[in-house]
Amino acid sequence: MFYKRLTLALATLLLLTSCSAISDVVSKVSPTPVEHNLLSGRAGTNGAVLAVKIDDTNSAHPQIGLEDADVVYIEQVEGGLTRLAAIFSSVIPTHIGPVRSARISDIDILRQYGRVAFAYSGAQKKLLPVIDSAYLQNLGAQSQSSTIYTTDPARTPPFAMVLRADLLMAKVLEKNYQIDTAASVGWSFGDAPQGGKPTESVILHWPAARYSATWSEPQSRWLLSHNSTPDIADSGKVLGPSTLVIQMVSITYSQYHDKFGGVTPFSQTVGSGKGFVLRDGKSYPALWLRSSAETGTSWSLADGSEIKFAPGQVWVALTDTEPDFTYISASASPTKTK
Repeated sequence: MFYKRLTLALATLLLLTSCSAISDVVSKVSPTPVEHNLLSGRAGTNGAVLAVKIDDTNSAHPQIGLEDADVVYIEQVEGGLTRLAAIFSSVIPTHIGPVRSARISDIDILRQYGRVAFAYSGAQKKLLPVIDSAYLQNLGAQSQSSTIYTTDPARTPPFAMVLRADLLMAKVLEKNYQIDTAASVGWSFGDAPQGGKPTESVILHWPAARYSATWSEPQSRWLLSHNSTPDIADSGKVLGPSTLVIQMVSITYSQYHDKFGGVTPFSQTVGSGKGFVLRDGKSYPALWLRSSAETGTSWSLADGSEIKFAPGQVWVALTDTEPDFTYISASASPTKTK
């Protein structure tokens, strides 16, 4: 009896060992799929969506936390300057800034992301009730503590407000605010389409600001400059997306204006239009379509086929001015064109 039990135990052990070995082989051949963020295609979770308004004047640089954003929008504001709307989901950095005020264009831009946590440092008086009634969680500085919206002593106001994003998102959990997690906003990620023009760089224009982007083959991304200065984050990293989207939009005056009389421009991001998608060292003339504020923005070639984005951070430049491209010709000599 003893020997029968011993034989059975040894057989069971051998079977378990064999199954474990087979499992190891299977896991190596077919590893567990890595989760990718639906907004940027980067490896990472599809967490709650946080949108933060960030100053983009020369005095606001270097900016904090932008390298962790999944998507960054460049918007035109008063005086022809630019301001950023940064979308975070896969990673929420501890600090983000410098935080500045919201604008009317933000309402439509953010709606396609669902109900987001919206962080900003106030807004024009007439705009505040509009933000409060919009489909988002209003988490502006005017209703939060100074431990969440902090002041950086090394910076000069109004360029000194820095968001403790970790504390803000902890409050979202504590208060059980209903924030949507990342979902598709119209684009997807995959191989580049056929064609495209090999592109060395591009310059983007606004009345009082400009960006340039230069392709870096070693880093597989477009390295940004802001007003002719390398766009270097507070961390020391040069900012730049894997996919740079130039969305040509109508920019018109809105009913809102600042205390100095500057009228707030409104960028029309619902509808359709043309633009360019830049990825993998090439630029593609493109068409964009967004049928309603609730739906995402899709990008296609002239024949209607989708332009997939390169996995990695996405920047979307909202502008009404044609960009200047420097293409790489067959002879490898850069050719400038507008």
